[in-house]
Amino acid sequence: MRAYRIGLMHELMDRENLDALAFARGDFLQFSSNFNTDVEPWERPVLCVIPRNGEPFVILHELSINHWRYASEEQRLWISDASFYSEHPRLGSRMPLLSEWPKLVAEKLKAAGLSRSRVGTDEMSRPLQRTFDLLPDARLLSMTREVRKLRWVKHPEEIALMREIAALTDWVQDRYRENIRPGRLTMELDMSMAAEFATEAGKRFPDQDVQMDCMWTISGPASAAAHGDGKRGGARIETGHVMVNMVIPRINGLVVENERTWLCGKPDTRQQRLFEVATAANEAGLEAAVAGKPLSGIDAAAQAVIEKAGLGEHINHRTGHGMGVLCHEFPEDMAFSHRPLLQNEVYSVEPGIYVYGLGGFRQDDTVVIGSTPEVLTKTAKDLKSQTIL
Repeated sequence: MRAYRIGLMHELMDRENLDALAFARGDFLQFSSNFNTDVEPWERPVLCVIPRNGEPFVILHELSINHWRYASEEQRLWISDASFYSEHPRLGSRMPLLSEWPKLVAEKLKAAGLSRSRVGTDEMSRPLQRTFDLLPDARLLSMTREVRKLRWVKHPEEIALMREIAALTDWVQDRYRENIRPGRLTMELDMSMAAEFATEAGKRFPDQDVQMDCMWTISGPASAAAHGDGKRGGARIETGHVMVNMVIPRINGLVVENERTWLCGKPDTRQQRLFEVATAANEAGLEAAVAGKPLSGIDAAAQAVIEKAGLGEHINHRTGHGMGVLCHEFPEDMAFSHRPLLQNEVYSVEPGIYVYGLGGFRQDDTVVIGSTPEVLTKTAKDLKSQTIL
Protein backbone atom coordinates (compact mmCIF):
# COMPACT_ATOMS: atom_id res chain seq x y z
CA MET A 1 0.00 0.00 0.00
CA ARG A 2 2.90 2.34 0.78
CA ALA A 3 4.46 1.68 -2.62
CA TYR A 4 1.11 2.30 -4.29
CA ARG A 5 0.55 5.63 -2.56
CA ILE A 6 4.13 6.80 -3.14
CA GLY A 7 3.74 5.87 -6.79
CA LEU A 8 0.64 8.05 -7.05
CA MET A 9 2.55 10.94 -5.46
CA HIS A 10 5.45 10.55 -7.86
CA GLU A 11 3.09 10.56 -10.82
CA LEU A 12 1.52 13.78 -9.53
CA MET A 13 4.92 15.42 -9.03
CA ASP A 14 6.01 14.46 -12.52
CA ARG A 15 2.76 15.74 -14.02
CA GLU A 16 2.91 19.08 -12.20
CA ASN A 17 6.70 19.52 -12.39
CA LEU A 18 7.10 19.43 -8.60
CA ASP A 19 10.19 18.59 -6.58
CA ALA A 20 8.27 17.58 -3.47
CA LEU A 21 4.91 17.36 -1.76
CA ALA A 22 4.42 18.86 1.70
CA PHE A 23 1.41 17.61 3.67
CA ALA A 24 0.28 19.85 6.54
CA ARG A 25 -3.09 18.23 7.39
CA GLY A 26 -3.30 15.36 9.82
CA ASP A 27 -5.26 13.10 7.46
CA PHE A 28 -2.72 13.60 4.68
CA LEU A 29 0.14 13.01 7.11
CA GLN A 30 -1.38 9.62 7.92
CA PHE A 31 -2.02 8.92 4.24
CA SER A 32 1.65 9.54 3.43
CA SER A 33 3.42 8.21 6.54
CA ASN A 34 0.99 5.72 8.15
CA PHE A 35 1.23 7.72 11.41
CA ASN A 36 -2.03 8.75 13.04
CA THR A 37 -1.04 12.09 14.53
CA ASP A 38 -2.25 12.80 18.06
CA VAL A 39 -2.40 16.60 17.77
CA GLU A 40 -4.59 19.10 15.95
CA PRO A 41 -2.44 20.74 13.23
CA TRP A 42 -4.21 24.11 13.56
CA GLU A 43 -2.85 24.24 17.13
CA ARG A 44 0.39 22.28 16.80
CA PRO A 45 1.52 22.15 13.16
CA VAL A 46 2.77 18.95 11.57
CA LEU A 47 4.41 18.30 8.22
CA CYS A 48 5.29 15.34 6.04
CA VAL A 49 7.57 16.05 3.07
CA ILE A 50 7.79 13.54 0.20
CA PRO A 51 10.60 14.55 -2.20
CA ARG A 52 10.48 13.35 -5.78
CA ASN A 53 14.08 12.25 -5.31
CA GLY A 54 15.34 11.62 -1.81
CA GLU A 55 14.12 10.38 1.53
CA PRO A 56 10.88 11.64 3.08
CA PHE A 57 10.75 13.24 6.52
CA VAL A 58 8.22 14.43 9.08
CA ILE A 59 8.13 17.33 11.55
CA LEU A 60 6.05 16.57 14.65
CA HIS A 61 5.16 18.09 18.02
CA GLU A 62 6.84 16.76 21.17
CA LEU A 63 3.52 15.23 22.25
CA SER A 64 4.08 12.65 19.51
CA ILE A 65 7.60 11.59 20.57
CA ASN A 66 6.66 8.39 22.40
CA HIS A 67 3.76 7.58 20.08
CA TRP A 68 6.17 7.79 17.13
CA ARG A 69 8.68 5.64 18.99
CA TYR A 70 6.09 2.92 19.70
CA ALA A 71 5.00 2.89 16.07
CA SER A 72 8.60 2.85 14.85
CA GLU A 73 9.59 -0.06 17.10
CA GLU A 74 6.60 -2.02 15.81
CA GLN A 75 7.58 -1.22 12.20
CA ARG A 76 4.25 0.41 11.41
CA LEU A 77 5.76 3.57 9.91
CA TRP A 78 6.67 4.29 6.32
CA ILE A 79 9.16 7.05 7.21
CA SER A 80 12.21 6.88 9.48
CA ASP A 81 13.35 10.54 9.56
CA ALA A 82 11.38 12.43 12.22
CA SER A 83 12.19 15.77 13.87
CA PHE A 84 10.34 17.22 16.85
CA TYR A 85 9.72 20.68 18.25
CA SER A 86 8.60 21.84 21.70
CA GLU A 87 5.94 24.26 22.85
CA HIS A 88 7.90 25.26 25.97
CA PRO A 89 11.62 25.79 26.69
CA ARG A 90 13.41 22.85 28.29
CA LEU A 91 16.24 23.22 30.78
CA GLY A 92 18.07 20.34 29.14
CA SER A 93 17.83 18.35 25.88
CA ARG A 94 16.49 21.44 24.19
CA MET A 95 14.73 21.29 20.85
CA PRO A 96 13.28 23.98 18.56
CA LEU A 97 10.26 25.83 19.92
CA LEU A 98 6.90 26.27 18.24
CA SER A 99 7.94 29.82 17.36
CA GLU A 100 10.96 28.36 15.52
CA TRP A 101 8.89 25.88 13.47
CA PRO A 102 9.35 27.73 10.14
CA LYS A 103 13.12 27.86 10.66
CA LEU A 104 13.25 24.16 11.54
CA VAL A 105 11.31 23.21 8.41
CA ALA A 106 13.38 25.53 6.21
CA GLU A 107 16.57 23.90 7.47
CA LYS A 108 15.20 20.43 6.78
CA LEU A 109 14.20 21.46 3.25
CA LYS A 110 17.67 22.89 2.65
CA ALA A 111 19.31 19.69 3.93
CA ALA A 112 17.11 17.72 1.53
CA GLY A 113 18.27 19.85 -1.41
CA LEU A 114 14.91 21.58 -1.74
CA SER A 115 15.89 25.20 -1.08
CA ARG A 116 15.25 26.11 -4.75
CA SER A 117 12.38 23.70 -5.32
CA ARG A 118 8.76 23.72 -6.41
CA VAL A 119 6.76 22.22 -3.55
CA GLY A 120 3.07 21.36 -3.76
CA THR A 121 0.98 21.33 -0.61
CA ASP A 122 -2.41 20.14 0.55
CA GLU A 123 -2.93 23.29 2.62
CA MET A 124 -1.40 26.76 2.46
CA SER A 125 -1.08 26.98 6.24
CA ARG A 126 0.37 30.10 7.78
CA PRO A 127 3.35 28.29 9.39
CA LEU A 128 4.23 26.71 6.05
CA GLN A 129 3.96 30.03 4.23
CA ARG A 130 6.26 31.58 6.81
CA THR A 131 8.73 28.75 6.13
CA PHE A 132 8.88 29.68 2.47
CA ASP A 133 9.45 33.33 3.36
CA LEU A 134 12.83 32.01 4.57
CA LEU A 135 13.42 30.26 1.21
CA PRO A 136 13.13 33.05 -1.38
CA ASP A 137 14.27 30.79 -4.22
CA ALA A 138 11.66 28.10 -3.50
CA ARG A 139 7.99 28.13 -4.47
CA LEU A 140 5.08 26.81 -2.43
CA LEU A 141 2.14 25.84 -4.65
CA SER A 142 -1.40 24.97 -3.60
CA MET A 143 -2.22 21.48 -4.86
CA THR A 144 -5.30 20.87 -2.73
CA ARG A 145 -7.49 19.70 -5.58
CA GLU A 146 -4.82 17.47 -7.11
CA VAL A 147 -3.67 15.76 -3.92
CA ARG A 148 -7.26 14.96 -2.98
CA LYS A 149 -7.44 12.84 -6.11
CA LEU A 150 -4.65 10.66 -4.71
CA ARG A 151 -7.18 9.24 -2.27
CA TRP A 152 -9.94 8.34 -4.73
CA VAL A 153 -8.87 4.88 -5.91
CA LYS A 154 -8.06 2.36 -3.19
CA HIS A 155 -5.32 -0.27 -3.24
CA PRO A 156 -6.52 -3.90 -2.91
CA GLU A 157 -5.00 -4.02 0.60
CA GLU A 158 -7.16 -1.07 1.62
CA ILE A 159 -10.29 -2.70 0.23
CA ALA A 160 -9.45 -5.98 1.97
CA LEU A 161 -9.21 -4.13 5.29
CA MET A 162 -12.46 -2.27 4.61
CA ARG A 163 -14.18 -5.63 4.05
CA GLU A 164 -13.03 -6.72 7.51
CA ILE A 165 -14.22 -3.46 9.07
CA ALA A 166 -17.57 -3.75 7.29
CA ALA A 167 -18.03 -7.28 8.64
CA LEU A 168 -17.48 -5.91 12.15
CA THR A 169 -20.13 -3.20 11.59
CA ASP A 170 -22.57 -5.89 10.43
CA TRP A 171 -21.87 -7.78 13.65
CA VAL A 172 -22.63 -4.62 15.67
CA GLN A 173 -25.88 -4.04 13.78
CA ASP A 174 -26.96 -7.56 14.68
CA ARG A 175 -26.35 -6.67 18.33
CA TYR A 176 -28.56 -3.60 17.89
CA ARG A 177 -31.32 -5.85 16.55
CA GLU A 178 -31.10 -7.91 19.74
CA ASN A 179 -31.10 -4.91 22.09
CA ILE A 180 -33.56 -2.32 20.76
CA ARG A 181 -36.62 -2.13 22.99
CA PRO A 182 -39.16 0.47 24.14
CA GLY A 183 -38.16 2.58 27.11
CA ARG A 184 -34.44 2.23 26.60
CA LEU A 185 -32.34 5.41 26.61
CA THR A 186 -30.82 5.84 23.17
CA MET A 187 -27.51 7.04 24.61
CA GLU A 188 -27.35 4.08 27.00
CA LEU A 189 -28.09 1.72 24.11
CA ASP A 190 -25.32 3.24 22.02
CA MET A 191 -22.79 3.05 24.86
CA SER A 192 -23.76 -0.56 25.46
CA MET A 193 -23.25 -1.31 21.77
CA ALA A 194 -19.91 0.54 21.87
CA ALA A 195 -18.80 -1.81 24.66
CA GLU A 196 -19.84 -4.79 22.53
CA PHE A 197 -17.91 -3.27 19.62
CA ALA A 198 -14.79 -2.79 21.75
CA THR A 199 -14.82 -6.39 22.93
CA GLU A 200 -15.31 -7.83 19.45
CA ALA A 201 -12.83 -5.42 17.82
CA GLY A 202 -10.24 -6.50 20.38
CA LYS A 203 -10.65 -10.08 19.19
CA ARG A 204 -10.61 -9.27 15.47
CA PHE A 205 -8.00 -6.51 15.50
CA PRO A 206 -5.65 -7.15 18.45
CA ASP A 207 -2.89 -4.54 18.88
CA GLN A 208 -4.34 -2.46 16.04
CA ASP A 209 -5.47 1.18 15.84
CA VAL A 210 -9.20 0.81 16.59
CA GLN A 211 -11.43 3.88 16.97
CA MET A 212 -15.16 4.50 16.92
CA ASP A 213 -15.99 7.64 14.97
CA CYS A 214 -19.73 7.31 15.57
CA MET A 215 -22.11 4.98 17.41
CA TRP A 216 -25.33 6.92 17.48
CA THR A 217 -29.07 6.23 17.44
CA ILE A 218 -31.72 8.89 16.83
CA SER A 219 -35.24 7.79 17.69
CA GLY A 220 -38.68 9.17 16.95
CA PRO A 221 -39.44 12.63 15.53
CA ALA A 222 -35.86 13.76 16.35
CA SER A 223 -34.60 11.51 13.54
CA ALA A 224 -36.18 13.90 11.03
CA ALA A 225 -33.02 15.93 11.69
CA ALA A 226 -30.23 13.85 10.15
CA HIS A 227 -27.90 14.55 13.08
CA GLY A 228 -30.53 14.81 15.81
CA ASP A 229 -32.39 17.65 17.50
CA GLY A 230 -29.70 18.55 20.05
CA LYS A 231 -31.59 16.96 22.96
CA ARG A 232 -29.94 13.58 23.23
CA GLY A 233 -29.85 13.53 27.03
CA GLY A 234 -32.73 11.46 28.36
CA ALA A 235 -34.08 10.56 24.90
CA ARG A 236 -35.80 7.18 24.89
CA ILE A 237 -37.05 4.69 22.34
CA GLU A 238 -40.83 4.49 22.29
CA THR A 239 -43.21 2.02 20.70
CA GLY A 240 -44.13 3.40 17.28
CA HIS A 241 -40.81 5.19 16.83
CA VAL A 242 -38.75 5.06 13.65
CA MET A 243 -35.01 5.10 14.39
CA VAL A 244 -31.86 5.71 12.40
CA ASN A 245 -28.56 4.45 13.78
CA MET A 246 -24.98 4.99 12.66
CA VAL A 247 -22.07 2.56 13.12
CA ILE A 248 -18.89 4.20 11.80
CA PRO A 249 -15.54 2.78 13.00
CA ARG A 250 -12.05 3.83 11.92
CA ILE A 251 -9.49 1.03 12.01
CA ASN A 252 -5.86 1.35 10.92
CA GLY A 253 -6.68 4.64 9.21
CA LEU A 254 -9.71 3.52 7.18
CA VAL A 255 -13.41 4.19 7.78
CA VAL A 256 -16.59 2.29 6.90
CA GLU A 257 -20.18 3.50 7.31
CA ASN A 258 -23.12 1.24 8.14
CA GLU A 259 -26.45 2.93 8.91
CA ARG A 260 -29.91 1.40 9.19
CA THR A 261 -33.50 2.44 9.77
CA TRP A 262 -35.28 0.52 12.54
CA LEU A 263 -38.95 0.43 13.48
CA CYS A 264 -39.94 -0.17 17.10
CA GLY A 265 -43.30 -1.90 16.91
CA LYS A 266 -45.44 -2.66 13.91
CA PRO A 267 -45.16 0.25 11.45
CA ASP A 268 -48.21 2.08 10.25
CA THR A 269 -48.94 2.40 6.53
CA ARG A 270 -47.11 5.72 6.18
CA GLN A 271 -43.97 4.52 7.99
CA GLN A 272 -43.92 1.35 5.92
CA ARG A 273 -44.13 3.30 2.65
CA LEU A 274 -41.38 5.75 3.66
CA PHE A 275 -39.16 2.86 4.75
CA GLU A 276 -39.63 1.05 1.47
CA VAL A 277 -38.98 4.17 -0.64
CA ALA A 278 -35.78 4.95 1.32
CA THR A 279 -34.59 1.36 0.88
CA ALA A 280 -35.39 1.37 -2.85
CA ALA A 281 -33.47 4.66 -3.24
CA ASN A 282 -30.46 3.12 -1.48
CA GLU A 283 -30.58 0.09 -3.79
CA ALA A 284 -30.86 2.29 -6.88
CA GLY A 285 -27.81 4.27 -5.78
CA LEU A 286 -25.83 1.09 -5.21
CA GLU A 287 -26.76 -0.25 -8.64
CA ALA A 288 -25.44 2.97 -10.21
CA ALA A 289 -22.02 2.55 -8.55
CA VAL A 290 -20.51 1.10 -11.73
CA ALA A 291 -17.08 1.94 -13.13
CA GLY A 292 -17.37 4.20 -16.18
CA LYS A 293 -20.77 5.59 -15.27
CA PRO A 294 -21.08 9.21 -14.04
CA LEU A 295 -20.28 9.88 -10.39
CA SER A 296 -23.37 12.09 -10.19
CA GLY A 297 -25.42 9.13 -11.43
CA ILE A 298 -25.37 7.59 -7.93
CA ASP A 299 -27.12 10.63 -6.52
CA ALA A 300 -29.42 10.96 -9.53
CA ALA A 301 -30.55 7.32 -9.35
CA ALA A 302 -31.44 7.56 -5.66
CA GLN A 303 -33.11 10.94 -6.04
CA ALA A 304 -35.23 9.68 -8.94
CA VAL A 305 -36.79 6.98 -6.73
CA ILE A 306 -37.67 9.48 -4.01
CA GLU A 307 -38.99 12.07 -6.46
CA LYS A 308 -41.13 9.46 -8.24
CA ALA A 309 -42.72 8.62 -4.90
CA GLY A 310 -43.63 12.28 -4.46
CA LEU A 311 -41.23 12.75 -1.55
CA GLY A 312 -38.63 15.02 -3.12
CA GLU A 313 -39.31 17.84 -0.66
CA HIS A 314 -38.06 15.57 2.14
CA ILE A 315 -34.53 15.17 0.70
CA ASN A 316 -32.07 17.17 2.83
CA HIS A 317 -28.67 16.04 1.55
CA ARG A 318 -26.80 14.33 -1.29
CA THR A 319 -26.81 10.55 -1.56
CA GLY A 320 -23.31 9.99 -0.18
CA HIS A 321 -19.61 10.77 -0.27
CA GLY A 322 -16.22 9.17 -0.69
CA MET A 323 -14.93 6.80 2.02
CA GLY A 324 -11.35 6.14 3.08
CA VAL A 325 -8.91 7.84 5.44
CA LEU A 326 -11.78 10.07 6.57
CA CYS A 327 -15.44 9.28 7.00
CA HIS A 328 -16.32 12.13 4.66
CA GLU A 329 -13.53 11.38 2.20
CA PHE A 330 -12.78 12.88 -1.18
CA PRO A 331 -14.44 13.37 -3.60
CA GLU A 332 -16.96 15.52 -1.78
CA ASP A 333 -18.98 16.58 -4.85
CA MET A 334 -20.92 13.39 -5.65
CA ALA A 335 -24.05 15.22 -6.75
CA PHE A 336 -22.27 17.68 -9.04
CA SER A 337 -19.39 15.77 -10.63
CA HIS A 338 -20.14 14.04 -13.92
CA ARG A 339 -16.74 12.40 -14.37
CA PRO A 340 -16.67 8.62 -14.88
CA LEU A 341 -16.46 6.50 -11.76
CA LEU A 342 -13.13 4.70 -11.36
CA GLN A 343 -12.54 1.07 -10.47
CA ASN A 344 -11.93 0.63 -6.71
CA GLU A 345 -13.22 3.98 -5.55
CA VAL A 346 -15.25 3.57 -2.35
CA TYR A 347 -18.42 5.48 -1.44
CA SER A 348 -21.19 5.65 1.08
CA VAL A 349 -24.66 5.43 -0.47
CA GLU A 350 -27.09 6.99 2.01
CA PRO A 351 -30.13 8.70 0.52
CA GLY A 352 -32.44 10.00 3.23
CA ILE A 353 -36.08 10.97 3.62
CA TYR A 354 -36.80 13.34 6.53
CA VAL A 355 -40.40 14.04 7.52
CA TYR A 356 -40.77 16.67 10.22
CA GLY A 357 -42.81 15.44 13.16
CA LEU A 358 -42.44 11.79 12.13
CA GLY A 359 -38.81 10.87 11.65
CA GLY A 360 -36.01 9.98 9.25
CA PHE A 361 -35.60 7.02 6.93
CA ARG A 362 -32.05 6.28 5.76
CA GLN A 363 -30.18 3.13 4.77
CA ASP A 364 -26.43 3.59 4.29
CA ASP A 365 -24.01 1.11 2.74
CA THR A 366 -20.32 1.32 1.87
CA VAL A 367 -19.72 0.21 -1.73
CA VAL A 368 -16.66 -0.42 -3.93
CA ILE A 369 -16.93 0.78 -7.52
CA GLY A 370 -16.46 -1.92 -10.15
CA SER A 371 -18.01 -3.44 -13.25
CA THR A 372 -20.32 -4.95 -10.63
CA PRO A 373 -20.55 -2.89 -7.43
CA GLU A 374 -19.31 -4.65 -4.29
CA VAL A 375 -21.43 -3.74 -1.28
CA LEU A 376 -19.21 -4.18 1.78
CA THR A 377 -21.90 -3.71 4.44
CA LYS A 378 -24.33 -6.60 4.37
CA THR A 379 -26.72 -5.99 7.29
CA ALA A 380 -30.27 -6.86 6.26
CA LYS A 381 -32.45 -3.85 5.42
CA ASP A 382 -35.83 -5.39 4.59
CA LEU A 383 -38.89 -4.31 6.57
CA LYS A 384 -39.23 -7.57 8.46
CA SER A 385 -35.59 -7.62 9.58
CA GLN A 386 -35.64 -4.00 10.67
CA THR A 387 -38.91 -4.15 12.61
CA ILE A 388 -38.51 -4.87 16.33
CA LEU A 389 -41.70 -6.33 17.82
